[in-house]
Amino acid sequence: MKIGILAVQGDFVAHAARLAELGVESVEVRTVADLEGCHGLILPGGESTTQLQFLQEEGLFDTIRKFAADGGGLFGTCAGAILLATQVKNPGQSSLGLLDMTVLRNAYGRQLASDIFFGSSKLTNVPMEMVFIRAPVIESVGPGVEVLAEYGGKPVLVQKANAMAATFHPELTQDSAVHTHFLELVEASLRRSASVAR
Repeated sequence: MKIGILAVQGDFVAHAARLAELGVESVEVRTVADLEGCHGLILPGGESTTQLQFLQEEGLFDTIRKFAADGGGLFGTCAGAILLATQVKNPGQSSLGLLDMTVLRNAYGRQLASDIFFGSSKLTNVPMEMVFIRAPVIESVGPGVEVLAEYGGKPVLVQKANAMAATFHPELTQDSAVHTHFLELVEASLRRSASVAR
């Protein structure tokens, strides 16, 4: 299995380190060619409008949409979650539209500029550590979107089919549960693709 990591902004190095700890190969993605041969793609934090512009200029916007349609796994954290959403508000902007949810940009304000909290999660039996950095808020999710973790009564980790999003930064904690779950999601998508190909 090989996982691509969009390497434009954000702590893509920390995502790569976490994948290495889990024994998984990763590659930095900056061009369409970089994504070839990848089974999953992580969209890290940063500034979503800057990343969106980069994806459009490099031809990655449509390539990622096709990648998802073909069964590739996607995981967006913070700005990456904004890029995956079907609707973005506060202010509005375009997005990949690959995960049925409405996201509010800059919703927490400066008081959550860099704070660590613990919230309930379906992935672990103990409260999950969550590092929020100018985090967006998932205002609502569509049918079939599973909420895997919450904080303050709002979803902070969600998934549907082969797409997953977190408003916090799991790569900045010692807990590998979120990345492990993403890899399981990618493996499940690969199995589905293989069974269809038969």
